[in-house]
Amino acid sequence: MVSRMRRFAGIAVVLALGVTLLPASASGALRQLSGPAGCLVDRSMPAGQCTAVRALRGPGPFEGSNAVAVSPDGRYVYVAAARSNAVAILRRDRRSGRLTQARGARGCIAAGGAGGCATAEVLGWPNSVAMSPDGRDVYVTSRDSDAVTVFRRDARTGALTEAGCVAAGGAGSCAAGRGLDGPDVVVVSPDGRNVYVGAFSGNAVAVLARDRSTGALSQASGTSGCVAADATEGCATGLALTAVEGMAVSRDGRSVYAASAISGAVAVFARDRSTGTLAQATDGSGCLVTGPAAGCTPARRLAGANAVALSPDDHAVYVTSLLSNSVTAFARSGTGQLTQLVESFGCVVFGPPRGCTPGRALKAPEGVAVAPDGRSVYVAAFSSGAVDVLRRLSPSGGILPRAGRGGCVARDGSSGCERGRRLRGVSSVAVSPDGRHLYATAFASSAVAVFRTG
Repeated sequence: MVSRMRRFAGIAVVLALGVTLLPASASGALRQLSGPAGCLVDRSMPAGQCTAVRALRGPGPFEGSNAVAVSPDGRYVYVAAARSNAVAILRRDRRSGRLTQARGARGCIAAGGAGGCATAEVLGWPNSVAMSPDGRDVYVTSRDSDAVTVFRRDARTGALTEAGCVAAGGAGSCAAGRGLDGPDVVVVSPDGRNVYVGAFSGNAVAVLARDRSTGALSQASGTSGCVAADATEGCATGLALTAVEGMAVSRDGRSVYAASAISGAVAVFARDRSTGTLAQATDGSGCLVTGPAAGCTPARRLAGANAVALSPDDHAVYVTSLLSNSVTAFARSGTGQLTQLVESFGCVVFGPPRGCTPGRALKAPEGVAVAPDGRSVYVAAFSSGAVDVLRRLSPSGGILPRAGRGGCVARDGSSGCERGRRLRGVSSVAVSPDGRHLYATAFASSAVAVFRTG
């Protein structure tokens, strides 16, 4: 009863502030596709009612909340599969959302060419994947290889060809890189000029320049090439960067945000759009932290901060926090600074709300994605084995759980959610460019689940 009263109180505040609730028809309710179209599983697993594919063991591991990406043209989905040491290449039917895999080397790329896939040299436990805005290149981090690999993409077939890599110490034929110890996340700037890598073990963000013609990566010497919690490897010293797990670049290219699990924080960097270098303020605006931290602003519900996503209009930032069992909303200013929404619609939490709105099936949230129309936020909850839908409020950017069964899909149908298939250990989510479908990786199921939205 108390939780219900708090929820109603939060909605009353929303209405009192003149904030509009988006219509339910546009709120992005999820429905998993039926039959084999609704899930793909690695062929080492019992297929059941799913489609069996190659190179999909352990997609989206616990350290890796950004393991699935959809190509800008909407025709292909790429999945980093840690236990396969591979990237699965899946063709997408843009009308139905269904995924299929080509035979042979066009359907996957793996270390040593395992499973009949194309051959890659550096893919030891791949855990994050990102695409260039022009669709020409795919970038993949590999935790055990301490590396980020460049793959050239055939736009017609979706096939990948390894075209270089940057690794800590220059392993194999890779170029030597700094700030790459245990990489967890990779992102590409909207202008295509830079690739940024967040290193969980290295407590760092590596800054890499991208050649927009070839996709090749290079790292500047000195402090402009990386930012780290400690002044190691010649990097600049940054605040609140212990165990970087999530990152995002604003669409205006002015800001980079990094979520750090052990720091329980979001680090805010100003990006030089001509050089790609990062600068962090030390007056409190450069980081928001749960708990005391010199030079940062106190924030709530950021314990185990994990993944970061921005709204399409750049006005809001959303952070999942695994230990807080929460999703937190921040308003973003034109200069890139963040202000936490203190109202109850500023955070959704699994468990005692304590000033937030109670959510469903949100235990250990990891991945997060915002719909292209900006009306819904999708969250992958690892321990719940669920995907939740949050409704964005206009104009505040606040969030509320979507009511009804389509507001969440869980593997056991708990919390009033729709029952989903192959969702054990769900950790990463990606929305198609047209906003019609959502794809979720499930580590323990060795699967990708396919959903229709709206």
